[in-house]
Amino acid sequence: MMAHHSHPRDARDRPANVPRRIICVTLKLPRVPARVSESLVIRTYPLKEADLVVNFFTRDRGKLRGVAKRARRPKSLFGAGLERLSHVQMAYFQSEARELVNLDSCELIQSQFGLASDYRASIALDYFAEVTDQLLPSEEPGEKFFRLLLAVLEALRNNTAAGPWCAVTYFSLWAARLSGWLPDLDVCLGCGSLLDDPEAPERAFFSRERAGLMCGHCRRTMGAGSSWELSAESRAIARDIVRLPVAKVAAGSWTQSTAADLRRFLVQQIESHVERKLITVSQLEAE
Repeated sequence: MMAHHSHPRDARDRPANVPRRIICVTLKLPRVPARVSESLVIRTYPLKEADLVVNFFTRDRGKLRGVAKRARRPKSLFGAGLERLSHVQMAYFQSEARELVNLDSCELIQSQFGLASDYRASIALDYFAEVTDQLLPSEEPGEKFFRLLLAVLEALRNNTAAGPWCAVTYFSLWAARLSGWLPDLDVCLGCGSLLDDPEAPERAFFSRERAGLMCGHCRRTMGAGSSWELSAESRAIARDIVRLPVAKVAAGSWTQSTAADLRRFLVQQIESHVERKLITVSQLEAE
């Protein structure tokens, strides 16, 4: 007896009212980045022959690290968007299993390329990038710090008469303040006396060993070691920085000597908390 085998029904036998089903397993949908974030590029590192590791600071998610595939090739889709402190819209993918995100593309909003020909301004960019990289924890949103960077970058581009000195001083004070490391600038950390008392103003001193300012008496009794004076003029500039936008502060007359003691004090505060020397400071302040 011959076995009966069933065969698939031919398409011609299908009733007219039954739709034909097509299963496609090779259909490729366009990739949609998981995120697009307004970002500032902090720094890049070469990876393999053509890739870059990119540290970037997003407005919404904080500091991230990612890999830009083929970014070092001449016809890279990233173009000039990965230059130091470029302001971009960064598109990227992130996997929970990986520390590094995959960068897909970036759209340039504002380049800092025009500052590259000015040596001091170029070093100031390096300083902003180094401090940002050292101070900010990974994946912790910092909207105020992001706005600070945009403001000082704009000041650096627009206030050429003030050079980089106002922008650097403004950034240093606010970077320390937003990180919670800016001590009182009007009170002696030793005796608590008011340094800016109108009736009996005190001179103010600082050292690497102390996280704050000292009056002259406490400087002698506390054994502060090497110390420097923070002038009344620089303390007044610090008060202006706290209450005014950078454009207003930059409207004054600035040279390298303006608030140089304040910058030294702020750099020492930052270095003591990140527990390392900032590489760019000596280049920036060199005569």
